[in-house]
Amino acid sequence: MRASRLALLALVPSLALGVVPAFAGAPLVPHRAVYDLSLDKASDRSGISSLAGRMVYEFNGSPCEGYTVKFRFVTQIATGGNARMTDQQTTTFEDADGKTFSFVTKSFVDQHLDHEVKGMATREANGVKVAMDRPEKSTLELPATQFPTQHLVELIDKAKAGETFYETSLFDGSEDADKVMTTTIVVGKQAGVDKADPETGALKTLAKDKYWPVDIAYFDESSGGGEEVPEYRISFKLHENGLTRDLVMDYGEFSMAGKLVDLTLFDTPTQVCSK
Repeated sequence: MRASRLALLALVPSLALGVVPAFAGAPLVPHRAVYDLSLDKASDRSGISSLAGRMVYEFNGSPCEGYTVKFRFVTQIATGGNARMTDQQTTTFEDADGKTFSFVTKSFVDQHLDHEVKGMATREANGVKVAMDRPEKSTLELPATQFPTQHLVELIDKAKAGETFYETSLFDGSEDADKVMTTTIVVGKQAGVDKADPETGALKTLAKDKYWPVDIAYFDESSGGGEEVPEYRISFKLHENGLTRDLVMDYGEFSMAGKLVDLTLFDTPTQVCSK
């Protein structure tokens, strides 16, 4: 399950003076967000009768030192008479220049380690080189692309500029960290938070902020051309400071919803970075 794709829309702080402008343009705030997860819909083929869980991700760091995201995604899924608990724990670091991206993900099933992926991706002149440590040491050469923080900053910049549709690509280290995904992004009209919005309480002082409705479809670049069906898609409300909420993650046979239930804003670093 590609839950990590959402979490790796990393949340980065405001650009300080003097930093290389890899993340220029989007004044985002570091924070910890907690979401309750529930089953949105499921087809008969999925076999899923119920789903519940919680997602927590935390961004921290500075524009001088780089950006760290810690993410945990726990779900309990019932299929027929069986129930399975999955627990995905991911930590990523993207350097301040947007040139390197390290990642480690541990996936547990019923509290037993099922899969571990660890590596580092480096942007080079003609593409991205990925050095894997786990599940085994190897080296991959992938097409030129961007990393998650750059992907999010680009999205907010385009939304501010009034662009409603565009296509780009992304490497985020999810799954087996062996592919670049093409992302098709639709941005709706910016709107204010409705007083009846169930997430208003968690938003606190941000309840007065506006947001854009966003839909992102993810396609596997390695599958070739043509009119492919996306591997999955996510939709959410995106605030100008980078907060994402009211999530729907659609995997085709089923989809889950994530509602913001708690939000902690961290102090934004104000130091000036030396070149």
